[in-house]
Parts: sequence; C-alpha cells; structure tokens
Amino acid sequence: MLIRNVAVLVVPEQGECRVDEAQDIHIHDDLITAITPTTADSPTDNLMDSATDGPTDGPTDSPTDSPPDSPIDGEVIDGTGLVAVPGLVNSHTHSPMVMMRGAAEDLSIEDWFNRRIWPMEVNLTPERVRVGARLACAEMLLAGVTTFVDHYFHADQIAAAAIESGIRADLAPTYFSSAGLDGINAAIDTTRELSRLHPRITASLGPHATYTVTDDDLKRTAEIARAEGFRIHLHAAETNDQTQASLDNLGVTPVQVLERTGVLDAGALIAHGCGIRDDDLPILERYADRTTVASCPKVYLKLAMGEVTPIKGLRSAGVQVGVGTDGAAVHNTLDVWEAIRMVALTQKQREHDAEWMTLSDTLRLATRGSAAAAGLAGRIGVVEPGRQADIALIDLSAPHNQPVPDPRAALVYSVRASDVVTVLVAGKVVVRDRRLTTMDLEEVLADAKSLSHTLVDLSKGGAIQHYAP
Repeated sequence: MLIRNVAVLVVPEQGECRVDEAQDIHIHDDLITAITPTTADSPTDNLMDSATDGPTDGPTDSPTDSPPDSPIDGEVIDGTGLVAVPGLVNSHTHSPMVMMRGAAEDLSIEDWFNRRIWPMEVNLTPERVRVGARLACAEMLLAGVTTFVDHYFHADQIAAAAIESGIRADLAPTYFSSAGLDGINAAIDTTRELSRLHPRITASLGPHATYTVTDDDLKRTAEIARAEGFRIHLHAAETNDQTQASLDNLGVTPVQVLERTGVLDAGALIAHGCGIRDDDLPILERYADRTTVASCPKVYLKLAMGEVTPIKGLRSAGVQVGVGTDGAAVHNTLDVWEAIRMVALTQKQREHDAEWMTLSDTLRLATRGSAAAAGLAGRIGVVEPGRQADIALIDLSAPHNQPVPDPRAALVYSVRASDVVTVLVAGKVVVRDRRLTTMDLEEVLADAKSLSHTLVDLSKGGAIQHYAP
C-alpha cells in the first residue's frame, strides 16, 4: 500500500514536532516500510476498490527500508490535502459505558458512583457489554482512534467487538476484592485467555483500585504479573480526597500502597493520579521505566474533582503520561481530540503558565506518551519506518480549522472527530472516506438503541460496589 502526497506529523522524542509536506508513506503488510518525498513519478496506478481483504496484524519479516521506486501492487491512497498522524490512543476508558451516556449528569463523584453507575452495572450482561463495545469501537475508529486501553467487565465480549471492528485494544478485566477469590480468579483467567486471542489484542490485570482491592489481593496480582509478564491497569490516587483518606486510614498514600504491594515493581498503568502528592514522585521515579499514568481531564472538570493529573511533576520524574477519555458515562464521548485539547488547557491553568504544555509537548503526550500507556511503545505512536501502520488521515479544510499557519495548532486546538477521513490499523483500511469498512454502522446503532434502556434501569436495586474510599 502507498499513501501518496500526504503531509506527515513528525514527533521526535525531544524537541519540536513538525509537519513534513508532500510525503509518500510506503506500507507492506502491517508495517510502515519507508517515508519518501513525493515525486512526479510516484506510483498512482493499481488502485483497489476495497481494502477489506488487506493483510492481518501478524508479524512480518519485511525490511523497513524498501526502496522508494519499488512497484506498488496494492492500493494507492491519495493523501493530497490531508495530514497523516499516528492513530490516536485512548489511554484509559471503559468502552461499554457508552450505553450509559448521559444517564448520570450533574452529580458529585460520590453520587455518580453510588446513585447511578454502580447500581446500573448490576444490569451488565455479556450481550449488553458486546453491544456497547461495538458502538464504542465504531465511535473511536471514526474519530481516528486506533488503540484503546480498556478496564471493564466481560472483557471477552469487548475483545470480540475489537476484533470485528479492526481496532487495537489492551484489555484489563476488572475485579473488586468483594468479588471473592472465585471472582478474582475468573478475571485473571480471562486476562490469560485474552493474551493469546489475537495479534491486535493485548491484556493486563485489572484490579479496580487501591480502595476497592485489598493489599493482599494487590500483592497476589503483582506476583502473577511478574511471573507471567502482565502489566497491571488500575485506578489510584484519583482525587486528593482519596489520597487523604488513604493517609488517614492506612497511614500511606495510594502510591505507597502500590509500592509496598509490588504493583509498581511489576509495572502499572495508573488511571488519573490527580491525588498524587509531591512526596510520591520520588517513588514513581524509581519505577519510571515501567509505570505510566493516563490523564482524562474532562472528567475531573465535570465531577469537580478539584485537581488534574500533575503531568509536569510526573514528566520531571521520567513517568510517561498518556491521554484518555475514561468512560462515556462521564466523558459523554470517546473523542480523544477533545481530551488532547483539554489536557493542554488544564495543564496551563494548573501550572499558571501559558508557556507550559506546548503544542509539541501536547502532541508528544498524545502519541508517544499514549503508546507507552498502552504498553505499545516502539510499536505504535509515531509515523516512522518499522512501526505498525496505524495511521489517521486528517482533513484541515473545514472552516473551524482555517486558515492553517501552523498545522500543529490545528491538531491540538481545532480538529474535530469529523475531520478524520481515512484510518488504517495494522495496514488495513478500517475507515474510508469517513465510513467504517468493517461494521455496518446502522446495525451497530440500532442494537445499542434497542438495549440501552436495560442498562440504565435502576428498578432492580442494589449495586456492584459502594464508593467510600
């Protein structure tokens, strides 16, 4: 495959990002093999009508330095007027919660959990989770999200939706200590099964949080993670109140809980971390090679949590930070473009510094940082030879983007999900001309509409857990 005459977002590990105009992106199987300047004799023939029979996401021995004049036997995509960016990563979400979109509004964090969400989740079934996950995958792909990092129940059903849609996913089956040994073992066994399921699916262990999972269960989780090579994805230090409650009840912060139970040593993705204290940073620095944090700033504003993720301190400690949406039951969308914009804005406000969280730093966070949060650093997150061909082509011609003196500014502050034209995952076209190629969107929407009322029904009473950190 060749993407011809496209502008390419270049994201170095350090320094300024840039957009290189008039480039050809060469793709073989699932890998980017070369990026070369467009010339008058760049191939434009041999177009295929469909990419739905394209290559799989399996490993390849293809070289990463294919000569630019090699013949193109597959599809040629015209990238004229478009910008190629790394496929976005949703670093922390609960994808099936799209079924609860708009059903828990104008509530404190305590009431959001105790009066709405955890009572609603009594209604979860495998079918309802699968239907929600299909809708979530459709929404994310159409917005240029090619990978999502999920933490939820019935993760096998989320995996089925991801495989069908063509998206990439890291899935952490959720468990509470209140589920008992059998419930925890079932979740851990699901992680093992998912890790062998499909090349586009990776798996993590998913204890819910430091305040819903005991130290003993966290220690066992860490032991399994080290022995079997899994990461741990969990919520910790979500708010300052949670951190203070941990100090009051246990004498240590949530981050100290993660260290003493071995979770940090095993390797962890921490969701939110808004309550991380300055004293926690030296601890996190010791594990910075295997610890990441996902920031979902719209959620912190909406639930009036008082703080946002301390990204400046985390980055100073060498900890990678990614961008996420959390679930649509609070974020309302799975739009990572919106989350990127809000990370930049809230971080400037947090630090009282308009020169902090620059365009380049924001783009690096959203690409390389989010790839690290997904456990896929080195495979995705940049458009470079040798990386997976996870690419979104963006049209900046709409009025809300024009004029474009600096396309980086448009990508951070102006772009909407509707500006995404074409999306590739592992070299396969999954969105073409703003339409899904892998699923019938009308069917996906009809299924979700037919079942959504069953998820938000509170008539059964009860709850899967009680929020009291």
